Amino acid sequence: MAGDHITVKSILTGADTDPHSYQASPSDAAAITDAALVVYNGGGYDPWVDEVLAGHRAVKSIAAYSFGERGTQANEHVFYDLNVAKSVASTIADRLAAIDPGNAADYRANAAEFCRGADAISISEHAIASAYPAARVVATEPVVYYLLSASGLVDRTPEAFSAANENETDPSPADMASVLDLIKHRQVSALLVNPQTATAAINGLEDAARRAGVPVTDVTETLPDGTDYLTWQRTTVSRLLAALASNR
Repeated sequence: MAGDHITVKSILTGADTDPHSYQASPSDAAAITDAALVVYNGGGYDPWVDEVLAGHRAVKSIAAYSFGERGTQANEHVFYDLNVAKSVASTIADRLAAIDPGNAADYRANAAEFCRGADAISISEHAIASAYPAARVVATEPVVYYLLSASGLVDRTPEAFSAANENETDPSPADMASVLDLIKHRQVSALLVNPQTATAAINGLEDAARRAGVPVTDVTETLPDGTDYLTWQRTTVSRLLAALASNR
C-alpha cells in the first residue's frame, strides 16, 4: 500500500520463526513506538505488540483481528482470511492518506489493486470447493482454518491434537493414533503441515502420509523470504489444489 512513499519495517520476516513464541527485542519495541502507523495481527497472536502499545497509546495502530468475524469459531490466524486482508488494506490506505495527503491517490490505488488480487485468489479457493466438495483433510495446526473454510474442506484433525502442536507440546497417544488411523486408511485427501513448528510427531505423520499415498503440502504462517502477501497466498492455494489433485 505504501509504495515508495513511506518506509515499511517488518519485525518478523521469513518462514523459520514461530510467531507464537517470539519475544520482542528493545529495538523491536523502539520501532513500534517510533512508527507513524503499526499494523499487526492481534487477537492474541502477537501479544508482544499489544504489550508495547499498551504503554504508548498515542501510537496509531491497526489490528487485523478486529476485522474478522466473531463467534464460537473465532480463530486468530486472520491472515488466511482474504476478506480481512482486503479490509486491512483499505484501512491502511485511508490511514496513510491522512498521514501523507499528497500521495493519498496512490495509497488508495494500491489498495484497490491489492483487493483485486485477493479476489482472484478467492476465486481459486471457491474452485477447490467446487472440484472437491467436502473433501476431508488433516491439518497439524489451526493456522489454515480460514483457508479450509473458504475452500469447502473438512478438517478431521482432533482439536486437542492441533492445539498441542500449536502450543509446542506433544499430542496425546490417543490423538496421535487417531490421526495416524485417518492417514493409514486414506480417510483424508491431504495432510497440511506447518513447517515452522515441526516436531518428531509431525515428521512421523508426514512419513505415514507418504507411505499411504496421502499428499502432503506445507502451509506457513509467515511470508517466506523474497515474496509478498498475495504471492504467498496464491502459492499456498495452488499447492493445496495440486495436492488434492494428486491424491491417488
